[in-house]
Amino acid sequence: MRNDVLQRTFAAAGLAMLTFGSSSVPAQSASAVTGTWTLVSSVTEKGGTKSDQFGAGAKGMMSLDAQGHFMLTIIGPDLPKFDSGNRAKATPEESRIVVAGSIAMIGTYSMDVTNKTLTFHVETATFPNWNGTTQNRLIVTADGDELKYVTPAASSGGVGTVTWKRADR
Repeated sequence: MRNDVLQRTFAAAGLAMLTFGSSSVPAQSASAVTGTWTLVSSVTEKGGTKSDQFGAGAKGMMSLDAQGHFMLTIIGPDLPKFDSGNRAKATPEESRIVVAGSIAMIGTYSMDVTNKTLTFHVETATFPNWNGTTQNRLIVTADGDELKYVTPAASSGGVGTVTWKRADR
């Protein structure tokens, strides 16, 4: 069963790359992605159905510095205020909604221009299963002002396609 899931995941990632990337201009160097990026969209496909992974109107920012460090945060638009006014005293339902509607991670990154991959070496994340892992992203577009990549195994399941626009221009 695991092989079947992996096969479907990679097939969906390949289809996404063919769908989105055939006419894209690939990055010529890792420096092409260095900078600050703001979220355009984070779409997940599960079983043929696409949805905004963090909700329509989610906000996000990603920083990729020249020394190979990164930080990434995506926050959904409709996260509830905690009734207690204290994040350490959130109800189970408040916590569930916030966890499902946001993600953040930090660490280092590398880029393989030839294989069109952006690799996050995750030091720590709000999805602890990714702590200490290597997360590969398949680059669809890295053309200067747009960075789009496929996440073959999104943190909420399915295949994710994340699009960023450059913030510093």
